[in-house]
Amino acid sequence: MFTNNLSMGDFIHLAKTIMKLFLFLSVFSALAFAAESTLNTGDTAWVLAAAALVMIMTPGLGFFYAGMVHNKNLLSLLMHSFVILCLASLLWVVVGYSLAFSPNGGLVGTLDWAFLNGVGLEPYEKYVATIPHLAFMIFQAKFAVITPALIVGAFVGRFRFSAFVIFVILWSLLIYYPVAHWVWGIGGWLRDLGVLDFAGGTVVHITAGVSALACAWLIGRRKDFQSGDDRPSNVPLVVLGTALLWFGWFGFNAGSALGAGGLAASAFVVTNTAAATAALTWMALTWIINRKPSLIGMCIGAVVGLVAITPASGFVDNTAAIIIGLVAGVASYLVVSWRIRSHIDDTLDVFACHGVGGITGAVLTGVFASTLINPAGANGLLMGNAEQVWKQVIAVVAVALYSFLMTSIILKVIGAIMEIREKEEHEEIGLDLAQLGEKAYSIP
Repeated sequence: MFTNNLSMGDFIHLAKTIMKLFLFLSVFSALAFAAESTLNTGDTAWVLAAAALVMIMTPGLGFFYAGMVHNKNLLSLLMHSFVILCLASLLWVVVGYSLAFSPNGGLVGTLDWAFLNGVGLEPYEKYVATIPHLAFMIFQAKFAVITPALIVGAFVGRFRFSAFVIFVILWSLLIYYPVAHWVWGIGGWLRDLGVLDFAGGTVVHITAGVSALACAWLIGRRKDFQSGDDRPSNVPLVVLGTALLWFGWFGFNAGSALGAGGLAASAFVVTNTAAATAALTWMALTWIINRKPSLIGMCIGAVVGLVAITPASGFVDNTAAIIIGLVAGVASYLVVSWRIRSHIDDTLDVFACHGVGGITGAVLTGVFASTLINPAGANGLLMGNAEQVWKQVIAVVAVALYSFLMTSIILKVIGAIMEIREKEEHEEIGLDLAQLGEKAYSIP
């Protein structure tokens, strides 16, 4: 049956030898792949979880805003948040990630990664070596989602929905993606300058806060501005929104460590510390000035503290976090008080909270940053590096001016094509009915 004098025993022995060789090669290949691969399952799991935490911040922001307005505009604010969640997510996949993060020495990235071409399951080590490129992309996507959503609080009850959709697209393309590239992208001029922005104080909060100021100025005041008819409709909704924002912010800041390690833990703790400090600061100020502590004031203060610690969260310790929360709390309260007396209708004080909070945090990062916290960062003024403060100031001024001017141009261009502002009768009945045909509350 077997030729060449090959017995059954010889055949079995040969088969066993081949199987051993196959198993050896399989194990060797697996070990070689493991040695070459830098993927870390713990880091990957944390970054994906952090992306989910940041995602919940956008509807949380909708609740936070919606509770502070008249109930005739409550649903429209929630609608704006969910539309941005979908629209900005899609735009990010199509061109946004490529424009913000593809390596390029210019003012914005290229289209090399459009439609996520080349963005796969292996790490892109120039950004982070231990997680899939796709994981880094989706984490950054959630930042691109919430940033334009912050601006919505500046023009409550008076922006046409069709114009709003176009505004979000143009604002993302012309402001968020370029600024993200400047600060975080390979070849970005502020990154190369050495500017520190751990989780988006400059990229997210200064762009949104200053753009909100431009929107409030150009769109104009509400018809019932300072009429006393703008009391919060649902304070528990504000508290719920604050809780969701605070919860999600741990992903925002600690997730920006892009790994499950000591730096993430440090960012997590200082985030909580600054939020608590600013919340208590606002409570104390409202108590002293109005003779009663304000629950809404505490919620606003908590958000301000979260904003202010964002750029510094990966570079400072808890003592610095307390100071940052305190300074930002006082500064934002003073700006809100000034805005109320002014003729600027930044309805939900986006500039005071996010603009002022972001500016305060960005500058103080240059004061308190320490390589003892993050060796990949830089020392600040208190560690003997006064130059870092000036780098931070340059970033603040450049991003603020660019955001204000470009937002103004975007609004002027849209206004030349279509009406931006809602009809007066629509403002009077509210955008819930005028735009959505729905009411938040159906009370017989």
